[in-house]
Amino acid sequence: MPRTPDWFTTDEYRARLAQTRDAMERLGLDLMIVSDPSNMCWLTGYDAWSFYVHQCVVIGPDGPPIWFGRGMDAAAATRTCWMEDESAFIGYPDHYVQTPERHPMDYLWATLADKGWHRGFIGVEMDNYYFSAKAYAALREGLPEAQFLDATGLVNWQRAVKSDKELAYMRRAAAITERMHRRIAEKIEPGIRKCDLVAEIYDAALRFDEAEGYGGDYPAIVPLLPSGPDAAACHLTWDDAPMRANEGTYFEIAGCYHRYHVPLSRTIYLGQPAQRFLDTEKAILEGMEAGLEAARPGNCCEDIATAFFGTLDRYGIEKDSRTGYSIGLSYPPDWGERTMSLRRGDETELRAGMCFHFMTGLWMDDWGYETTESFAITDAAPEIFCNLPRKMLIKT
Repeated sequence: MPRTPDWFTTDEYRARLAQTRDAMERLGLDLMIVSDPSNMCWLTGYDAWSFYVHQCVVIGPDGPPIWFGRGMDAAAATRTCWMEDESAFIGYPDHYVQTPERHPMDYLWATLADKGWHRGFIGVEMDNYYFSAKAYAALREGLPEAQFLDATGLVNWQRAVKSDKELAYMRRAAAITERMHRRIAEKIEPGIRKCDLVAEIYDAALRFDEAEGYGGDYPAIVPLLPSGPDAAACHLTWDDAPMRANEGTYFEIAGCYHRYHVPLSRTIYLGQPAQRFLDTEKAILEGMEAGLEAARPGNCCEDIATAFFGTLDRYGIEKDSRTGYSIGLSYPPDWGERTMSLRRGDETELRAGMCFHFMTGLWMDDWGYETTESFAITDAAPEIFCNLPRKMLIKT
């Protein structure tokens, strides 16, 4: 039986489907092939570790979505999706899996042709991690009467404003994030091996908490925790070396609940940090306050970025990357929604219910510093998801 009552109501899924069809109509699409697992889950509830093989959700001109995937994964689909009709689930035989002789999209295009959906304008997500050049070539060859349009981001943008239930899930994810950072602060000391510290992080992230009444899900990105000179690199993970005194380490992690993520970074220094750390922190925190003050409905993404970067400019600090992005439901390898960015030039209007990771990290030549916040736009001041001190932890 579907488990959607534990996640979202069928009515909410139907509203998402109608919203997506409206967007398809504006783009002139007759059909949409959705291969991003985050979008698949948002539209249907499908949740399984099956995105290493070809799969998708097909949005036709009417009726419920159609799940398409590996035959052995159909059991997961019928247990997690809201659709009840058996015809909404199509599994392809296993001899289509990872072989040069045939492609799963061959099975899909034949299925679409059988339904009479082999003409018109078909949207595909050309620029995502899960839709390959081979998949596109197979569909074009099999459906010569169709015209394919790039619909990358069409569903992602429908997810931008969160429902009350989605925000509730993000608050639970935030509580998990807080738990993870508290465990780090408790356990970190010179000599503890990074792999052992990461084991503590995962324990805090996943274990059922009796007081809170829930456990965590696996995050879309693994913990990032480079130290000392390595902290100049923004996406290093961990090794089995011990933590050392007189080094700073930033911890970029996220709690996850029902696939909803709340990332948060904090920096910890084992010893007495150099003045450059303290000066940088002062600038970052001042810039964050300015950016959060601009995080109001009616303003734009770039207003947050302009306020933040303007503060850094006054301190003579340069940051050449964006300073944030939208967040919500996601699967590996990324917890961002791949829509809005907090940077100059992004004129997307802020609306209540949009959620962001305010990523203010700085990566210098031989050190790095991160203090970040995740927040939701509200009708007034932004809702800061996590309740943790917004400063560097110094452990001497």
